[in-house]
Amino acid sequence: MKSALLVIDVQQSFTRRPYWDEAELPAFVQSLQQLVNRARQAGVPVLQVFHVDEAGPEYAFSHESGLIKTLPQLDIHPTEVFTKAVHSAMFASTRNGRSLDYWLRTNGIQRLIVTGIRTEQCCETTTRHASDLGYSVTYAMDATLTFPMVSESGRTYSAEEIRDRTALVLEGRFAQVQRAAAVAM
Repeated sequence: MKSALLVIDVQQSFTRRPYWDEAELPAFVQSLQQLVNRARQAGVPVLQVFHVDEAGPEYAFSHESGLIKTLPQLDIHPTEVFTKAVHSAMFASTRNGRSLDYWLRTNGIQRLIVTGIRTEQCCETTTRHASDLGYSVTYAMDATLTFPMVSESGRTYSAEEIRDRTALVLEGRFAQVQRAAAVAM
């Protein structure tokens, strides 16, 4: 089964969000970089997706902000770059307007390896969407990054609790959830 590695929203824009926290960044960077390196060595396409929202230069997710670029700790050199304005990377497109789904099908990709920022948002949404479109999905949990969140009731959910919940709802239903080191190329 031909695979592609998706690197979703691993961009400097997040460093300007009020919840940005670098506590788990080193482990995330290490896991993601190892996957990228292994994908390159195996000839697996590395597809990078950026979230773009043109709300003005002061908005961290606009092109004008200058922050729509890879976190400096990573060396990705993607096979192709896509942008999106919604949560699911499956709606992303290239500069020439080709959708991610079109690119994947044209290149015979049947399996996606999902990585990126944020675990429970764009990565999880992409996983569900890709599964519904018929792709086999491997979710590389430790190659995703998230941050603590506070619910309306005031309860704080740790990044670990969010990852546990994401693994619970994805495993066996939408994806095979694995640690990056266990992901087969």
